[in-house]
Amino acid sequence: MNAKVLVTRWIGLLVAALVFLFDQLTKWYVTGPLGLNVQGDSITLLPIFDLQFVKNVGVSLGLLPASGEFMRWALVALTAGIAAGVAWWMAKEKKLPDVIALGMVLGGAVGNILDRARLGYVVDFADLHFGTWRPFLVFNVADAAITIGVVILLFRALFVRDKTAQESGAPAVENEVNA
Repeated sequence: MNAKVLVTRWIGLLVAALVFLFDQLTKWYVTGPLGLNVQGDSITLLPIFDLQFVKNVGVSLGLLPASGEFMRWALVALTAGIAAGVAWWMAKEKKLPDVIALGMVLGGAVGNILDRARLGYVVDFADLHFGTWRPFLVFNVADAAITIGVVILLFRALFVRDKTAQESGAPAVENEVNA
């Protein structure tokens, strides 16, 4: 493995660790020093943004609510499996923007997995709204990182074309097809 690939992978792990730490720090701050730890507690920061404590017992968009211990641990297992798949993809990926995006997804997933395993729910607190219209459910740093990472991956998959060997000046290898 060359040094550039190794550095790229370490950058992905660093991004994942930073997202995880920032996610856990913000959740601790909101539920600890700010004292938002009862469902519905809130603090208005801006006319369009509140901190509001929400126990999220489901996954994205409140789907698959964990109604009991079995479902809780099934969601932990499901999301841990997805996180393992993201980690595997990140270990194989060579393009730095994709590795950074995968690191964001991995760090966010691990932050939410820790909440669900430790507390039985994910702590959500960021409430963006315009009057009564809320474009998102209440979310957290992990959710934001996962969403941004997925958007970057989708954007790159759909709109970014990396240079081919021919465009970069490297000799092209031709495929022969026998008819």
